[in-house]
Amino acid sequence: MAISSKQKTSIAIILASGALAGAALIFTGGGNSAAEGGHGAHTEAAAHNDGEHHDGKAGAAHDDDAAHGDGEHHESSTGPNGGQLFRQGDTSVEVLVAEAGASEGGPRMRIWVAQGGKAVAPAGIKVSGQLQRLTGEKEPLGFRPAGSYLQSEATIAEPHAFDASLNVTLLDSNAPIAIKLGKEEGRVEMTPGQIQGAGLTLLAAGPARIEATVSFPGEIRFNEDRTAHVVPRVAGVVESVSANLGQQVKKGDLLAVLASTALSDQRSELLAAQKRLELAESTFQREKKLWEDKISAEQDYLAARTALQEARIATQNATQKLTAIGASGNAGGKSLNRFELRAPFDGTVVEKHLALGEAVAADANVFTISDLSTVWAEFVIAPKDLDRVRVGEKVKIASTAFDGKAEGTVSYVGSLLGQQTRTATARVTLPNPKMAWRPGLFVTVGVTDSSAEVPVAIDAQALQSIGEQQVVFVAVPGGFLAQPVKTGRSDGKLVEISHGMQAGWKYVAGNSFVIKAELGKAGAEHSH
Repeated sequence: MAISSKQKTSIAIILASGALAGAALIFTGGGNSAAEGGHGAHTEAAAHNDGEHHDGKAGAAHDDDAAHGDGEHHESSTGPNGGQLFRQGDTSVEVLVAEAGASEGGPRMRIWVAQGGKAVAPAGIKVSGQLQRLTGEKEPLGFRPAGSYLQSEATIAEPHAFDASLNVTLLDSNAPIAIKLGKEEGRVEMTPGQIQGAGLTLLAAGPARIEATVSFPGEIRFNEDRTAHVVPRVAGVVESVSANLGQQVKKGDLLAVLASTALSDQRSELLAAQKRLELAESTFQREKKLWEDKISAEQDYLAARTALQEARIATQNATQKLTAIGASGNAGGKSLNRFELRAPFDGTVVEKHLALGEAVAADANVFTISDLSTVWAEFVIAPKDLDRVRVGEKVKIASTAFDGKAEGTVSYVGSLLGQQTRTATARVTLPNPKMAWRPGLFVTVGVTDSSAEVPVAIDAQALQSIGEQQVVFVAVPGGFLAQPVKTGRSDGKLVEISHGMQAGWKYVAGNSFVIKAELGKAGAEHSH
């Protein structure tokens, strides 16, 4: 069919309008085409296709309608180098966050530009931009030539969760090409309801005092300064036992009664000595008066005085023998062989080795009494750690058998090493008002090695391991981000963060394993 000149003119106008509209497109980075369903949120689906980079597959979306009021949009796909490919007319820009070699220090952003199907030399390209992380920090981006591409001057630290704005300018063109790139590696979306339902505890990172401690295995023992092994000191037969095992006793309380022939002999000796002393005193008084009245000779007076002195010595000797064994000289109207065994101080009967009717030796250990209001925590120290433990130093005692913790003071550090163990023994005097620290209990003794104020510290239970990295889940808009960190000092409760977090950041302290599980389910776990 023949086309009139008027129809030809109309067709030409339509074609020209379409060409002008196509030339006005602006890059929006990471967006799907209109045919693929419009603009969604940032995604990084199936990242690391070749195990060497961080960029997602084609089809990752980016909502950029607000940034481009003209409603124009640019498609992205996967480029020949595995990065995201953005096109504008006959110009294409490929962006890749690549794993650089050890000499380059870590991941860096790389950019390739082609025009008319031919690669543009890096020297003919100028790129600038800015990277904003989900935690709010902004990092400027500068690029320099590196072979056939441009590479960011600074490394792109993990996590690779950020929004990047790039301006790519060809030297033969004054109009920059604007690219927006989004990454959400390690991000877990959670609503306030999900956070509450999971029982997550949020805390703020901040400065703290951390005391680095060195732990030593130890054991609770009796305070030997307040422990007595009670022996009768005379042989005898048990007539009665008043104290039972575990009983609390006061100083002077009756423990047991023994019948002792040896004691009977000693008391008889004392009684005889006392009678001889009485006779010697009366004789001396009589002889003294007779001598003073010039009736008797001085020799009789001196002999009477000597006999009195000997009687006094004999009486004193017999009394001291009874005192040495803890027996009184006066039986109190009871049998001379009755020996009463009494508590030497306030304490607890921790051992008992006698029964009614049993014959016991003079040196038999029949009772052990210990004052458990204080105990010793003894621990051994290897030679390399001897300079860390000093007398008077405060230490912390903890037991794995129960949730018990206490503080004490090092009261003794051995001067000699054991011949077999080659270790020194140290001792902590530990108050025990509630009798919770029982002898024989294994404990851990924590000695403070150093103490320092750190600018950023977090709860120790917030740390999680993903691959070979330690991470903390920090709060970001709409959820949490697995933030890699480097740790420093720790006292078991708090951990210093030397790199990766800032003071004031909110993080998950309690039940952080829940988010780790969600991250694993989402397939967003990232390791190298």
